[in-house]
Formats: sequence, C-alpha cells, structure tokens
Amino acid sequence: MRPHDWFVEQHAGYVSGSLGGDELQEFERHLAGCEECTLEVERLEQELGWLPMGLPPAAPRPGFQQRVVENVLRRSAVAARRPRPWIPALALAASALLVVGGWYLGGSRARQLERNLEQQRQAVAALQDTLSIMRQAGRILQANLDVGDTQGGLLIFADEVTHRWNVVIHGLPPAAAGHRYQFWFICDEGMVRGNAITVDPAKPTMFTTGMPQPKSCPAVKGAALTEEPSTDGEGPPKGKSLAHLML
Repeated sequence: MRPHDWFVEQHAGYVSGSLGGDELQEFERHLAGCEECTLEVERLEQELGWLPMGLPPAAPRPGFQQRVVENVLRRSAVAARRPRPWIPALALAASALLVVGGWYLGGSRARQLERNLEQQRQAVAALQDTLSIMRQAGRILQANLDVGDTQGGLLIFADEVTHRWNVVIHGLPPAAAGHRYQFWFICDEGMVRGNAITVDPAKPTMFTTGMPQPKSCPAVKGAALTEEPSTDGEGPPKGKSLAHLML
C-alpha cells in the first residue's frame, strides 16, 4: 500500500489529467475514502475553474523533495551508528542486512519521488504551454455537438503564429461500444487524422496539437470530429460526423 504522501503529491497530476493507467485507478480508489484528498482536489479544480479545460496545475511545496530525501537518509545513518550489545555473529550479519536493505529502500523512495516530481513539472509545463496558446489565439472556432440526448461542445483556440491548436471537447458521453471519437484536419484534398479522443463526461477533455505534415496536408482548411469504429485506424472518415468547422 502506498503512503499517504504519495497521494498528496498526485493532487495536481490528477486534476491536470496527467495520471493514467493503474496510478489513476489507485488514486480514484483512495479519493473515494479520503476526505482530505477529496477536499484538496475540489479546491484545486475550483481555483482555476474559469479555464475551459478545468485542469488547474499545483506545484509541489517548496523544499518538499529535499525534506523527504534528508529524512530518508537520516534514518539510514542513525540506524548504522546505533550502538549494539554483543550478539552472535549470525545476529550481526542479520543486522547488517537490515541496514543495507533500509538504505536500498530509502534510495528507491527517493528515486520514485524524483520521478513523481518530474511528472508534475511536465504537467505544469504542458499547462503553461496551453495557457500561452489560449492567450495568443488569433482565432477561436466553436461548434455544438449532439450525440443522442446529450449536448456538448467543441472549442478550438488557433494560434496563427506557432500554428498550434488547443482543442477542448466537453459534454460528450463515452463513445458507443466498438467506437471512438476521432479529430480530423480538413485539407484541400480530403481529411487527415488527428488525435483519437477518449472523453470523460465528468470534465472537459483537452489536448494541444500541431498541424499535420505539409506533404499530407499543405494547407489546413478546418477541423472535424467524428465517431469512428475502433478497428478502423486508417483512411478517410467512415463514421458519424459530429462537427465540421472551416477556418
């Protein structure tokens, strides 16, 4: 079982959507039974709730990594210096093994912490990049999305300087069984696949994308969103069209 500090460190990663796979499932199970983490996650989401993607970043507290590393190393050093009474040679060997094991586990915890902090730095950098595009967006495209009885929306913040787009999709239900949502670039001669999209009905889905290669799409004319069969990963759209936006 992970220590509670690990879940505290993942608050920003969960809110920003950077957790995935087993870590996401483990965090959500913890969240269901931890009022402290639930309140902190709700606070982070509310602080920057004005953002379209609703994913506020939260940096680790200053000095947190240093304090944890020092604490781990200090415990190992104290254990190594502790005076021992006379004991049989076998007991001495067992004690030495415990000290080495404690040092190894301490090093493993420190390395895991460094990996977690690097993930947080990457998540914050991605959000900063996202915000810079939104502030500089020269054009904003918007479309309503209707899937059955559910209504959602598609927003595109197009930065005409860097030629990158922020795409925000909200209000869509999960794709039908055996299908997935697919983002497309509209070109002079057909459409080029962009991101395959997995939506979460509880919060907006957002991604940043660059333009396709000039060879496949010399000039981007617009964007589209469709619901495609999961087994179809190539070629032009074959599924239901949900949005069609022209620049």
